[in-house]
Amino acid sequence: MSKLAKLGLRSALAMGILGLTVFSNPSAKRSTEANTIPPEVLKLMAAYGADMVTIDRNARDFKLPDQIEWQGRPGSGSQSANLFGDPSKAGLYVQLLRRDPNNWSPPHMHPNDRFITVLSGTMWIGTGTNFDKDNTQPLKPGSFVRDIANQMHYDGSKADGLTIEIVGMGPASMPREGKK
Repeated sequence: MSKLAKLGLRSALAMGILGLTVFSNPSAKRSTEANTIPPEVLKLMAAYGADMVTIDRNARDFKLPDQIEWQGRPGSGSQSANLFGDPSKAGLYVQLLRRDPNNWSPPHMHPNDRFITVLSGTMWIGTGTNFDKDNTQPLKPGSFVRDIANQMHYDGSKADGLTIEIVGMGPASMPREGKK
């Protein structure tokens, strides 16, 4: 067996052991969640020349896709995930919204401007109080929308559904009559 093949086999073996160590050891799972790497994993990484990356979560926080908590009412056809802040409270928020195909919001407005980026699918937007799916503008991924405060609009998805990112200042909803 050539030296290169032996090195590749050793690297594959080391990565396999690394994976087993991290994923089978409950304390290792907790440690990596707290952004510390167990000593046995560090030794294994050092032995095989693996690069260690450490991110100071006090300097830069992040969520991986599988860490995003989607919420929605069963059968509603849409789900949301708050990435930062809370749209129901005062202050900045960042939210993801996912809509199934053919899912629409009726005409409504927001008390503050909202800034929307289409991430996937097609967002169909309309304005005014007359809900008309045929009088909407399609926005593909990468498109940007500014919902202007106190202006009536509606939006939704057609056959391909959609995922959007919404950035705004809360509260995002207009108070209902009789409630404050």
